[in-house]
Parts: sequence; structure tokens; C-alpha cells
Amino acid sequence: MSYQLTITPVRPADVPSEETIISLAKEVLESSKSWKKGKAFAKGGVQTYSRAKGPGDGAPWHCRVSKHTKDDATFDEFWSKLAVNKAENEKEFIAAIKKVAEVKRISPTQSIWTLYYTFPPPVSPRVFTVLQTTYLDESVPRTGIIASIPIDLSGPGDEELAKLEEKGTKGRYVSVERLVELEDGSVEWRMATSSTPGGSIPTFVAEGSMPGQISADVPHFLKWFHTIRTKAEAT
Repeated sequence: MSYQLTITPVRPADVPSEETIISLAKEVLESSKSWKKGKAFAKGGVQTYSRAKGPGDGAPWHCRVSKHTKDDATFDEFWSKLAVNKAENEKEFIAAIKKVAEVKRISPTQSIWTLYYTFPPPVSPRVFTVLQTTYLDESVPRTGIIASIPIDLSGPGDEELAKLEEKGTKGRYVSVERLVELEDGSVEWRMATSSTPGGSIPTFVAEGSMPGQISADVPHFLKWFHTIRTKAEAT
């Protein structure tokens, strides 16, 4: 059975090759250019798109696209925060993420992380465990890809890894991001994701909030990045 990017989790022993994951990520990112246009968000300059659930998909897909000048962040600055220690950085600008832990480092460009989210009552905490794979193409235009696929640590042989997961309802997400350095030095940031929060949250509620949720990550990232950039300039 061939692998496809979906919210169906894989066990660590069954992880596809980095080449396979990046190739599939590129396919999704290219296809997102023809998805249904959705809401635009002025904050962060974000345009959203979506694709209905297709064959093999566990959930519909959502996409956001934004373009950024060097004043926002350069290509190298985006890459250093979105591709290196990604989960630890996300904890700094996504308020719901309270804890992260590296479960297993597979290679310099691939590792398993677990992320613990908390939400206002009555929603219980959620645990998302993902394999993150990064790929940097230095040819012009420079392009960086970050792919996250859901991982299942409940199987035999993974007991020690599972101990690193916090207690909470298991959610699942798959996401692919692409940074492209444009001719004028600005950066296009494209992200596509498919997810399920798990538990008893109705699908229509989870899906209806997705465009706003994924769009908010852009201004949240920029606000956080500018605080650390300012600190670095001051030293």
C-alpha cells in the first residue's frame, strides 16, 4: 500500500523515507494553488483556501498563503525558526501549546515531537505527536519545505517513546509548509493542513474554525519573531 499524506498516524517503524514525504508534500503544496478560495485576513495579509475531503483523506484540507518583505523576516530568518526546533518555537507564539518534547531524532532533518495543547473548558487537553521532516533547496529560487505527519506511539516496542507523551485526548494533524525566496528578496509562506482534534468536538465546529486558526498563526509568529529580533539587535 502506498503512503499518502493524511491524518492516519504511522508507527515509528513504518515511517516513510524522507524523499517520499517531501515528494508528497510538494504535490499537496502545488495542488493547493487550485483549491477553493476562502476568506482573506488583513492581519498578516493571509489568503485562505480549502479542499473537500478526497479519497484516502481522513479530513478536509485547509491552506493559507502570505507574502512577507524583509521587514517582516528574511528567508533565512523564517527558515531558522520554522525548520529548526520548530515545536519549541511554536510553543513561544501559539498560546495553546503548553509543552513540547523531542521523542526521537532520526536524522539531522527528521525527528519525532510531541506537543501538548490546552484549551478553555469544556475542551480537554490535546496531544499531537508528529514526525517533522525538513528539506532545503539552495538553488534559485531558494525553497524550504517542512512536513509534519502524525505518529502513533501506542504499539508494541514504542513504550519508552510513549512515556514522553503527556496525558490528553489524542488529536492528529498533517501539515506541509513551503518558504520561497522571491526575486525581490521577499518570502512567500504557504501552509496546507488536514486535522482532527479528536474527542467529541463536532466536525463542523472544528472545520469552521480552521481558516481563522491557521491565519492567526502568521501575525502571532511575526509578533514573536520581532521581539526576539529586536533583542538580538540590542545585544
